[in-house]
Amino acid sequence: MTDVGLGSLTRDFGRFLSRTPRRVVRPSSTGEIAALIQDVVARDLGDVVARGCGHSSRGESLTDGIALDMRSMVTVHEITGDRVVVDAGATWREVLEATLSCGRMPPVLTDYLDLTVGGTLSAAGIGGTSHIHGTQAANVIELEAVTSRGEIVTCSSRHRSQLFDTLRSGMGRHGVITKATLRLIAAPESVLSCRVGYSSAAELIAAQGSIAADHISGQVKSSGFELKAVVYDASRPPQGLVPIDVEELTFAEFADRMRPDVEELIELGEWDNPHPWGMVIVPAPRAGRFIEATLAETAPADIGLSGVILIKRFVPGPVPLLCAPSDAVLFALLRTASPGCSTAAKMSVANDQLYDRALSIGGVPYPPRPVPGRAPTI
Repeated sequence: MTDVGLGSLTRDFGRFLSRTPRRVVRPSSTGEIAALIQDVVARDLGDVVARGCGHSSRGESLTDGIALDMRSMVTVHEITGDRVVVDAGATWREVLEATLSCGRMPPVLTDYLDLTVGGTLSAAGIGGTSHIHGTQAANVIELEAVTSRGEIVTCSSRHRSQLFDTLRSGMGRHGVITKATLRLIAAPESVLSCRVGYSSAAELIAAQGSIAADHISGQVKSSGFELKAVVYDASRPPQGLVPIDVEELTFAEFADRMRPDVEELIELGEWDNPHPWGMVIVPAPRAGRFIEATLAETAPADIGLSGVILIKRFVPGPVPLLCAPSDAVLFALLRTASPGCSTAAKMSVANDQLYDRALSIGGVPYPPRPVPGRAPTI
């Protein structure tokens, strides 16, 4: 285990909260993590927080205790027909590059590939195929982890299932995920991406629940509501769809579609501005009215120059700690506190109001927050 300097570990992608860890370590094995946690427990040294790429927006990957830099454990291990074993510090980009060489892919990928496996599994991991396959956490076969007592365990839906359920979408509160066995499916060679416009959130959400597409996503643009319906290895759009435009891409190009946008945001300086993202999961039957009401009181300055508003209907799958409704809509206000726009503090207040309104209609914040009384003994 190597002790390293603080660097960016005092901040996360949100860039409006900061905490300075007392110690930053880069473990080389699960055994080193277990030994560290056992020592911390024995000497009452405080928190140990695992951190991948630090893409959290509310300080979830920050600590003033001991920070585990999991990017020191990035190996993609054996790939068999329907599964792959990976270190928790590996990114989805690294996983996909390895599995595509075998013609396979994880069923659910994040839109942005440079996030770690352990990080998104701890949140749940929602992607464009989650309307079919559920969250990334619902597609885990087995986990290796170190518990809060320093015990190395392997768990699944059949073995130590309670621990398995608390690690997936548990935000690291019940242990450190060190390795994951992920389900794989056949990867397409090409995709057809179809863009369709709608006049209301309700129409967009209804379309997301009825269109036969392999990958769906929705955005709120200045021109209205926009659906992206993507079909794999197809020569024509889904039946009944009349797209504004159609784009054909290789699957590798499509999976990495955010790279040019991120490079542009970095060049413009927007990537380094604060990102007080507000994301909630709400019941699909009530989502349209909820979203329209929120948008009515949200000005462009409340989102920022490069801010994005996402609407994604999905099925969570069997992930208890996500606490999401069975037919769910992710509503994400990906705010950027750009110069001349609302401040990060004001955006954060608006997010708190968003969370409260979501809770009032049976929704939940995303990523999950601790639920009083829900923490089991593991």
